[in-house]
Amino acid sequence: MVKHIFPFVWGILLISWSCATYQPPPPSLYMGELPPAAVAELTLDDRIILEDAWRYIQEGRVKKAEKRLNKLGSQNPFYYVGLGYVSLILDYPQRAAQYFKASLAEFPEIVQARIGLAQIYQDEGREDLAFIEYREILKVNPEHPWAKPQFEEIRTRKTEELQREADNYLRTGDTEKGRETYLKALYYTPNSTEAHLALAKIYREEGDLKKALVHYEAATTNIPQNKEIQKEYADTLFQAGELKNSLVIYEDLLTKDPGNSEIQERLETIKNRLGIFKLPSQYDSIPFSEAVSKEEIAALLSVKFKNIIDKAAGKPPIIIDISTSWASQFILHTASLGILDVYPNHTFQPKKVITRAEMAEILFRLVERLKRKGHSFIQQIPPDRIQIADVSPGNYYYRPILLIVSYDIMDLARDRTFNPNQAVSGQEAIRLVELILALIQ
Repeated sequence: MVKHIFPFVWGILLISWSCATYQPPPPSLYMGELPPAAVAELTLDDRIILEDAWRYIQEGRVKKAEKRLNKLGSQNPFYYVGLGYVSLILDYPQRAAQYFKASLAEFPEIVQARIGLAQIYQDEGREDLAFIEYREILKVNPEHPWAKPQFEEIRTRKTEELQREADNYLRTGDTEKGRETYLKALYYTPNSTEAHLALAKIYREEGDLKKALVHYEAATTNIPQNKEIQKEYADTLFQAGELKNSLVIYEDLLTKDPGNSEIQERLETIKNRLGIFKLPSQYDSIPFSEAVSKEEIAALLSVKFKNIIDKAAGKPPIIIDISTSWASQFILHTASLGILDVYPNHTFQPKKVITRAEMAEILFRLVERLKRKGHSFIQQIPPDRIQIADVSPGNYYYRPILLIVSYDIMDLARDRTFNPNQAVSGQEAIRLVELILALIQ
C-alpha cells in the first residue's frame, strides 16, 4: 500500500514545485519588445542573457528569468524592469512599482518601466497617474501601438466628462468650480477649443483680461478662421489696451466682412489712438525736395515720432491757411505741441521754405520736448567753446543754434560759419530728424 502511495505523493510534489516555479503572466499584461537601440549598446554576452530573461518573463518562467537578471546585475538598464515584470506575474504590484520607479530613476528613457507602471496605475483605478505614463511613453515614441490608444481613450473620455461637469457648474452659477473644472479638462487636452473659450469668457467677465487673452489666443490658434472667436479676441485686446495686436485682427476681420460698420469704426478709433495716418503721396517727395517747406517738416516730424511724442492736451491752435494743405493734420499736431510756430495772425504759411536757423530752432524745441518725456541728450561740445562767425549773440536764433550745435546735431563749417539763411534740403531734414531718433533709441 505504501509503495503505491509514494509515487502518487511524489507526483503531487512535482506538480506543486512546477507550479511554484512556473506561473503564466496575466492575460492582460503587456510588456512589449525590448528597444533595439538600447539593447544594441550592450555587450554580446549581456544581450544574449537579457533576451533569454525577457523570453522567460513572457513565458511566465519567473525563476529562470530571475537567475538571468541577477547574472546581468543592477547596473544593467533592464535589471529592475525585468524584476518589475516578474513581480507583476507573481501578483506583487507594489513591489513591481518600486522596481519600475528604481529603473526610471537611473534610466528614464526605458519606456518598458513606464509601460509597467501605467498598467499598475490603471488596475488600481488611478487614471491620472496612468495618463502621465502614457504621455511620457508617447514623447519617446509618438506612435507607440499600445500606449497611444490607451492615452487617447483616457484623454477623450476625461475631457468630455470634465467639460460636461464644468458646463453644469456654470449653469448653476458656480463660476469658481466651473473654472477649476475647465482647467482640469485642459490638463488632459491642452488644445481644447471649448475649454479655452469658456475660460476666456469667464476671465473676461471677471476683469482678468490678461488671462482671458491667453485663452483667446489658444482658441484662435486652434480655429484661426472663426470670425466670432476672432472678434471676441480683438475686442478683448482692445479692452486691454493692446491696440497694435487688436488692429491686426480687426483688419483681417474687415477683409472677411468689408461692410461691417462696427469693425470700421473700431479700426478708425485704434488708428487715431496709435497716430496711424494714411500718408499722402506728397510725403514720398520729401527726400527729393531741394528746399524743404514748413508743411513737409510738420509731416516728417509727425510720422517719424508718431509713437514717441504725444498729442498736446487742450484745444488745437486756430490756423486759417492750412485747409488746402496735404499736411493739415500733421501741421495741427506739431503746432499743438509748440514745435512749429503759428504766427500771431493765425497763419502757418505751409509753403514757406525752412532755413538752417529755423531748422535749428525746430530741432531745439523737439529736443526740449523729448527731454521732458525722460529722454537724455548729452552736450558733446561745451557751449562756451562754440564760436559762430555769422550769427551774433543778439540774434533771435543764436541760442537754439548754439545748443543744437553743442549736441552735435547740426554743425558749423570749417570757417565757423553756420549759414543761417541757407535753405534745408529734404534729405538734410530727414538726416537730422533720424539722428535725433537714433539718440533716444
